[in-house]
Amino acid sequence: MNPIDYAKKGNWYKFPEITKDVDTFYIYSTVYFGNEGDPDYATMDNAEMLAGIDVEHAIKSSVFEESTNVFIPYYRQAGMRIEAEAWLKTGNIDGPLVGGTPYGDIVDALDYYFEHCNGGRPFVIAGHSQGSAILRLVLKRYFKEHPDYYKRMVAAYAIGYSITQEDLEAYPYLKFASGETDTGVIISWHAEGPKNVEANRPNCALLPGGISINPLNWKRDETYAPASMNLGSMVADEKTMTTSIQDIGGDAQVCLSRGTVVTHARAVANEMVDFAGPQSYHQDDYSIFYNNIKENVAKRIAAYKAK
Repeated sequence: MNPIDYAKKGNWYKFPEITKDVDTFYIYSTVYFGNEGDPDYATMDNAEMLAGIDVEHAIKSSVFEESTNVFIPYYRQAGMRIEAEAWLKTGNIDGPLVGGTPYGDIVDALDYYFEHCNGGRPFVIAGHSQGSAILRLVLKRYFKEHPDYYKRMVAAYAIGYSITQEDLEAYPYLKFASGETDTGVIISWHAEGPKNVEANRPNCALLPGGISINPLNWKRDETYAPASMNLGSMVADEKTMTTSIQDIGGDAQVCLSRGTVVTHARAVANEMVDFAGPQSYHQDDYSIFYNNIKENVAKRIAAYKAK
């Protein structure tokens, strides 16, 4: 495939005016499904992908806008259909599937961003699902090649795809968060309900040895965080096409055996039971804990500046 010209602003979903002294570079999740006979990878003008990014921004990437200038490039992502096929064959999606065209597009976007947009500012890098699978590769490959950029990373929110203990051992410059204000670290989790734990079902976004941190108490052990610690969840109303902050009972507790965060939130479970289990809240990894993430971004930025 031909490279994308990221000098063209039309190849960015968000290309902000610079009003803050910290940026966010966000990689969106799988919003292109692709039916049998459709292209394996979304084109840059694919209507399904473009509509999906609007929804994603409302309930996920908008969480970074209060504290940072948010950059979001379009990229030719793998469709859900071939993601599912790859997972059934190999047990993961982070090989050639996302390590080819999707990763290549994001690398080109990162090159343009750092060379022409960043201006030496500290930055957050974040993603969800396929976006976090790509971000995992960025952390392991791109930042290994660009340690000068990596030094300015406030944090990496690689939510909804596993960062594993093996990753940390193989790339010792990578550090996983151990609290709510450490910087230069990776933050990750997967949200699911107790039925998933009881069934011990595999999940297409989980890898063996995956690590999760609790987004309410910012601990990696199994200390329970009640819903009273949840500052508010972002809820989308499909009928009115609006969003609002609500209390949906979003408690949280790390399940060390699965590398997930278990919640009793009143949310709709993922319909793809074969690939996510009977009670996956994968699509709500951000939205259930929305205001806590927003507060955490601000706290990590303040801690970075204090250094």
